[in-house]
Amino acid sequence: MERLDVLTAIAAPLAEASIDTDIIFPARFLLLLDREGLGRHLFHERRRMRAPGSEPFVLDRPPYDRARILVAGPAFGTGSSREQAVWALADFGIRCVIAPSFGEIFFANCFRNGVLPVVLEPADHARVLAEAEVARPVTVDLPAQRIRLADGAAIPFDIEPHRKRALIE
Repeated sequence: MERLDVLTAIAAPLAEASIDTDIIFPARFLLLLDREGLGRHLFHERRRMRAPGSEPFVLDRPPYDRARILVAGPAFGTGSSREQAVWALADFGIRCVIAPSFGEIFFANCFRNGVLPVVLEPADHARVLAEAEVARPVTVDLPAQRIRLADGAAIPFDIEPHRKRALIE
């Protein structure tokens, strides 16, 4: 697992509430045994089965196709306990997911797989989401437990010390 300390990147906005693990990584791909390449199945229905003429999914549009941070809506990663949802995010290149709340098992799986889940209060989440929507880089500083915005604002977040240490080391 690659260490994570300070990450500055474009953040992709995905503000929809209650995105479950089946939306993140559909069940039909659970038979795939290798973690490498799972990112191509990330949000499969949203990315590959969209209506003709509709706008591409956020992770398929520049500059978000290079996003390393995802700003999600509340209750992100609810549903089944499939760890492959986190594997697919990581394989795609996402190292941090910022949301007002997470599914409990998904949240724990993130730490086990090198992805930092950050829980923010709604007002702070809205500020980060606004930055993502205009494609401004966001800095997640894990050692300082702060998210820095382009205007210099710093938003604190909490993380358990042992989880922080595991991601940094």
